[in-house]
Order: sequence, then C-alpha cells, then structure tokens
Amino acid sequence: MLNPVHLTTLVAVVGTGSFADAARQLGYTGSAVSQQIAALERAVKMPLFERSAHSIQPTPAAEFLAARARDSLASLRTLEDDIKGVADGTTGRIRIGSFPTASEHLLPEALAHLLVERPGVEILLDEGETDDLVERLRDGEMDLALVYHYDLVPRRWPRTLQATPLLDEDLVLLLPERHARATDRPVLLEDLREERWVSTRVGTAGATCLLRLCSEHDFDPTVAVRSNDYDVIRGFVRTGLGIALVPALSHISSRGVDVTHLADVTVRRHVTALHRSPRHNPAVTGALDALEHAADHLVDLLPGVSAPGTG
Repeated sequence: MLNPVHLTTLVAVVGTGSFADAARQLGYTGSAVSQQIAALERAVKMPLFERSAHSIQPTPAAEFLAARARDSLASLRTLEDDIKGVADGTTGRIRIGSFPTASEHLLPEALAHLLVERPGVEILLDEGETDDLVERLRDGEMDLALVYHYDLVPRRWPRTLQATPLLDEDLVLLLPERHARATDRPVLLEDLREERWVSTRVGTAGATCLLRLCSEHDFDPTVAVRSNDYDVIRGFVRTGLGIALVPALSHISSRGVDVTHLADVTVRRHVTALHRSPRHNPAVTGALDALEHAADHLVDLLPGVSAPGTG
C-alpha cells in the first residue's frame, strides 16, 4: 500500500520542481524529502525523477502518480474531516426510538433543533412502546429512545443504559361534555366508583396505573372499552362510552370532550431519554441537548407538563 506521506511529498516535489523547495514547503529537511522519494520509488518499482548535479526532472510516471495522488489525498483529507466530525458528534448517524405522544409533541422541535445545530447528522427514527424500545436499545439497534413510566408502575432500566429525565406529566380526566361532572372544578376519584372507564390494553402501564390508583381508593374500575390509540380513546369518551384518565401529552383539545383534574390524585407520568453512552455514538450528546431544549419549550407551552421533579 502506498504511503500517503510519501505521496504528499511527491506532489510537493513535482509542484515545486525541487527537493529543497519541497522540503521548505513541507517543513522537512532536504534529506528527509530525498529519503521519502526513494522509498516511494522502491514501492512503485520505477524511478520517479531524473537526477542531475543541479536539478531534477520528474518522469512521466511521477507526473501521472502526482496527478492521481492529488485526488486521493483530497479524498483522504475529507475522510479525516468526516472522522473528526463523527468523533465530536457533528457528523454521522443517530438511531432514535420514540412512543407516539412524544413523537407528536416533543420530537418535531427537538429534531429540527438538532439539524440546525448539527446538520451533518443523519437521523433514523422508529416508533414503539417502552418495552420494545428498551429491548432494542439494549441490543444496540438504537442509540437513544424516549420512554416513560408512571409513579404507580415503576421501571428499572438496564444498567448498561443511561437515563436523562425530560419532563413530567399530570394525569387528566376526560369526560363527555354532557357529563354531570363536566365542570372546571377538579373531581374526586372517590366519586367515580360507579363510572365506566375507557382505558389502554390490559397489561400496559396506563391500564395498570388506573387499576392500582382505583385500588388505593378501594374500588375496581369498570372498563367498558380499551384502545392504545389516544385519538380513539377521545372518540369513545366523546360518544359517552366511558371516562378516561390520560397523560397530559396525550390529550388534544377536541369538541365534545371536557378535561379536568382529579383533586385527590398526584400520580404522574415521567418521560425519559434512555440512551447508550455517548462514547458509542457522540451524536447522542447533541440529541440530548435538542430534546432538553424541546422539553423546556413544552413546559412553557402545555398545561399539565412540568420540568422533572418540579410538579
């Protein structure tokens, strides 16, 4: 394999027409330039210069090799710049996973901010629920994932992963607009014993949270219908199939649905950026900065959303 240092020296000698001038240009001694050219001639197995007492003349092989080397060395410098960019997180690729409500509210601003700050970073995005995302992150299929947990459904993240809290969400109560308790005043969970509920699927963190929350108030919720799609849940509430307790990020103001708070409930959902060490992918650092920037904006923008640990 040809030595890039020798090729750089060849280009300088051909360009200046002198070993001495090339040495001054490169910051070498004349002897070092002569030795590098000799080493290159041995590598290519042909003479590259016709030498006389006071001058040198490049051979056709030297001119051909120098011309081709200029392009190769330029490509090598580009590669070195790219490697530097990957090392400092300004170039490369980051694989991000997210759950739907975070994708809708948190990611658009975060990814736009990331691309402005680090335009050389390619973003690959996929959606899933927390259990799936954690598994894929642990297996190295992703670099960072947005995940969540509820106070009454605690989670232990794998020790190989790092967690950066982003925001906390209140749980809000959705009622049909003609419901007897559809007012601006907070409602007591204690007073909802006889209600029918709309909930997420059995075994999900949201459904488990509702079950444990009601159990703390000595009753089991009667769940009429289930869906993991919060748009569908709002539709079920609108048509009177039941009431629902949902995280603040999942609620979008919609006609026919009244929203209020439970006065006797302080349980929250917590959104976290779970990630592998930035040593594996330095672009993670920029992604975390962008997510924290977007989370701060959401705290100022949306009711029921607060900075981690401040609610």
